[in-house]
Amino acid sequence: MVNRPLDADDLEQAVTTAYLGGRVAEAMAALQRAEQAYASAGDHRRAARSAFWLGFMLLGRGELAQGSGWLARARRLLEQEPPDCPEQGYLLLPAAIEQLDAGDHAAAQATAARAAGIGRQAGEADLVALGQFLQGAAAVAGGEVAAGLALLDEAMVAAVAGELTPPVTGTIYCGVIEVCHQVAELRRAREWTQALTSWCDSQPGLVTFTGQCLVHRAEILRLGGAWPEAVEAARRAAERLAEADDELAIGAASYQQAEAHRALGQLEAAEAAYQLASRWGMEPQPGLALLRLAQGRTEAAAAAIRRVLTETGDRLGRARLLPAAVEILLATGDLDGAREAAGELAGIAGDYRTQALRAAADHALGAVCLAEGDAGAAVTALRRAWRAWRELEAPYEAARARLLIGLACRDLGDEDAAAMELEAARTVLAGLGAGPELDRLDRLAGAVPAAGGLTGRELEVLRLVAAGATNHAIATRLHLADKTVHRHVSNIYAKLGVSSRAGATAYAYQHHLV
Repeated sequence: MVNRPLDADDLEQAVTTAYLGGRVAEAMAALQRAEQAYASAGDHRRAARSAFWLGFMLLGRGELAQGSGWLARARRLLEQEPPDCPEQGYLLLPAAIEQLDAGDHAAAQATAARAAGIGRQAGEADLVALGQFLQGAAAVAGGEVAAGLALLDEAMVAAVAGELTPPVTGTIYCGVIEVCHQVAELRRAREWTQALTSWCDSQPGLVTFTGQCLVHRAEILRLGGAWPEAVEAARRAAERLAEADDELAIGAASYQQAEAHRALGQLEAAEAAYQLASRWGMEPQPGLALLRLAQGRTEAAAAAIRRVLTETGDRLGRARLLPAAVEILLATGDLDGAREAAGELAGIAGDYRTQALRAAADHALGAVCLAEGDAGAAVTALRRAWRAWRELEAPYEAARARLLIGLACRDLGDEDAAAMELEAARTVLAGLGAGPELDRLDRLAGAVPAAGGLTGRELEVLRLVAAGATNHAIATRLHLADKTVHRHVSNIYAKLGVSSRAGATAYAYQHHLV
């Protein structure tokens, strides 16, 4: 039997098989041969379609020059074709992505909507779904979150219903989940990740999307407090992605491993995983800065988080960094910086209005208020955060909020409430195996308030007042803002029942606090 050369239709099938099996280089070679076969036969539309997918794949791999070259060839092949043919619609997609990356969200929405419209007219389900996805992603990035999520849901319905080709199905699944994580839409991210897992499990021999599916699954597991399972899912993801030659996704998998190791207190393993993430092109922040904080290297942590914030311009990217910035800046005594970061996060949360962003903003605000001595405002903000984290099934974040609520209740003199909150936080953290956070709880909550119900910070301020220091001198010594010291002094007067520095000094000496 003589083997005949593959014709263009055979090559298209070979492309799909190779791509889904993780043999990306083989898929691109088959696309190139298909483009040549169609062009030789005078079928310019199908040649252009092959050239488009080749360029699209190359751009996705970061090979910009070659990708742009193949897209230019696709445009040339379509010069004599109608402007509303589906191949022209596909060529609008890279333009929409470029506009989205440049921050021109309105233009990206318009371009993607044109592509989807051409797809509807031509009955091209893949083009409609890809256009809707990019239209929705641009709307979300531009702050039109509800409208954008509705478009993403519509694109995802087509994927779930089996209306799309397998490569586009996987692309839509992963793209929508990624946008959900970017805007902290955790409920949708969890639901669509479960759907993606089911789809991957139903595809024998699938490699290309199974690794990305496991990365998403690892992140969902980590947010849910299932850290050992998250480590295992991320490890398997890295193995699958290595088969698919997807370096950036391997970096994302390594980052998820590092985050779970850090929460478990496995600091050496976390360090190695962050380094690996960086090696594969993934920015290891804010996790690495939080690791430095856990290691007691507060100045290194502060330098790292300030550096990455300086480099990050887009608001959703900054929202991912700001909660860590607040925690780190508070640890270094930079209350003004922490207050500014918390305020920026609140502004972003107010514009994008997803529950997890609001919870993160409330948590940051509560932590700042607590550090500034305003325990009443702290409790109010932290209660909101705790309720939201609980509804989102994020037990670790909920327990961290409850820890701070306990400290705030103690500052307010409600020792019963403080004890109950701290014990509840301790129970959850112990169940999760959150060693570092348990140590932090013991460190922060273990100290018994000084005479008069003073907090540890208030006792520090009282001792300096008794030594004759002015508010400004105390602020400089303790790395606090002047207004924060003024608040602490007012709280000290109220708790001790005195009205002057002399009265506070006398109380300190009488009760052997200095």
